[in-house]
Amino acid sequence: MANVDELMKHTGDFGPFQKKIVIIGSLPLILFAFVFVGVVFLGHTPDHWCWTPGSEQLLQECGWTEVKVQEVTVPHGEKAGSFSRCERFAVNWSKSQNKCDEVEWELSLNESQVVLCDGRWIFDKSYRTTVSEFSLVCEKAWLADLNQVFLAFGFFIGAFVTGYVADRFGRKPCVIASMLGLGITGVGIMLSPWYPLLLLLRFLQGFCGKGAWTATYVLVVEFFGAENRKFVSMVSRIFYSVGMVILPGLAYFLVSWRNLQLAMSLPCFLFILYYWIVPESPRWLFSQGKNREAIKVASNMAKCNNRVLPHNLQEMIPLEEKKEVPSVSFKDLFRTPNIRKNTLILTYAWFTSTVVFQGLVLRLGITGGNLFLDFFISAVVELPTGLIFYLLVDRVGRRSLMAITNFTAGIACLVVPFVSTNLSWLRKSVAIIGRLAVAIGFETVNFANTEMYPTPLRNVGLSVCSSASDIGAIASPFLLYRLANIWKELPLILYGVMSVLYSALVTLLPEMSGVSLPETIEDVENLKRKRDKSKDKTGQRTEAELKNNSSVIL
Repeated sequence: MANVDELMKHTGDFGPFQKKIVIIGSLPLILFAFVFVGVVFLGHTPDHWCWTPGSEQLLQECGWTEVKVQEVTVPHGEKAGSFSRCERFAVNWSKSQNKCDEVEWELSLNESQVVLCDGRWIFDKSYRTTVSEFSLVCEKAWLADLNQVFLAFGFFIGAFVTGYVADRFGRKPCVIASMLGLGITGVGIMLSPWYPLLLLLRFLQGFCGKGAWTATYVLVVEFFGAENRKFVSMVSRIFYSVGMVILPGLAYFLVSWRNLQLAMSLPCFLFILYYWIVPESPRWLFSQGKNREAIKVASNMAKCNNRVLPHNLQEMIPLEEKKEVPSVSFKDLFRTPNIRKNTLILTYAWFTSTVVFQGLVLRLGITGGNLFLDFFISAVVELPTGLIFYLLVDRVGRRSLMAITNFTAGIACLVVPFVSTNLSWLRKSVAIIGRLAVAIGFETVNFANTEMYPTPLRNVGLSVCSSASDIGAIASPFLLYRLANIWKELPLILYGVMSVLYSALVTLLPEMSGVSLPETIEDVENLKRKRDKSKDKTGQRTEAELKNNSSVIL
């Protein structure tokens, strides 16, 4: 695509057109944040206790409050002032004649046994979620985990299918169709009367979400020159963080999960307007031989950027010679030592980044604090993630930035469990620092992945490694909620160990800052040798300059 790259330079690869398209193209990221972490509010487990036969009569006939009914019908929990969520006293109050007599019910409780809930619970009515509507608690609590698991499984399948669709039919149609699919599945979830149907729609939502996410990013980035593509990553991350900030406000005012789901889904239909306001990627058009349409887009770009296209424009494109590109496969990622090492480390990096980042977000729902305020504060702190990444990725280097941020995140996760609960401000501060570090590291591995593979393997390398992110998203809810049942802080210990190991492993990767993208497998295998030679030449040049300067001074 050498001639296409040359043409893009004539149109201007970082002008007003690109700045406009990156803003328009990043708007869906706000909705992607809703889809990815909305389960924190949609699937939150509110306070609940067992329903007991005749408990309604205690409210109506005795005039008791729900708090007193809870004291009478539910045994106390392990913590002082708490009540069991999955057990009740084996008393049928509808058959008791003197149920309003305190002496009578005290005698009844002394003689009664504690039994498990029989399928009905009373939930805190201040907030309605999928958990309270479908009673996904106690022995059915694991079903609540499937809400996010099915979404992540949809991401995983969508990564392979929608990538082909975007390459075959175009970035723009894939974006529009995927956003329309997000809207339809979101409304379907809101209307779903059965939990199995909700899970099916969550899978389809993940499938469409992955297509919209990847196709939007590729569409936008293909309007930019290679040296300015990190700007796209920065802006995309900022819009995603804005979505995270908006979400708790929506959830706070829309107390029903169905209303919240509808509010998160309806804006997706607005992106049908992309058909008229966003052009197709000229790179994709040229690759499909649609030169006339591509030149029209390029002319509009040049006009917006106050550039003039060359007169020999028609002659530039036919000069592109089609060369036979050797077919590549999944096995090529493991044939040679350096590429095999890169693949294994990057796969673990993607998996860990998702498990830790998503785990820290979902954990906000089980910490027992003010969910809305805690989520909002942590989201606000995350806002500068894109800017920090943009400023440091070239100065510090990809490898060093990944190592430092994940080591910081790991230490933060390992420290929080051992900070006294009386110092809640310190616990929250350390946790927020850890989450910010994870977010920066996540953005860096996403950016650095493509640089560590040669041109023939770049797409397949990114697809395979990033698919570990979807596997991590599937595993994350199970790891969080099941380990938290053993000890609430145990997931943080796991996250800390995984992140510290991540920081150590990425030091084995090559540093690609200031290095040209490798074109062949041999380039990757000889990368260290080339860097050493470059350093030697730089050192010799510096020594010669010092000698010349010394002779001038003398």
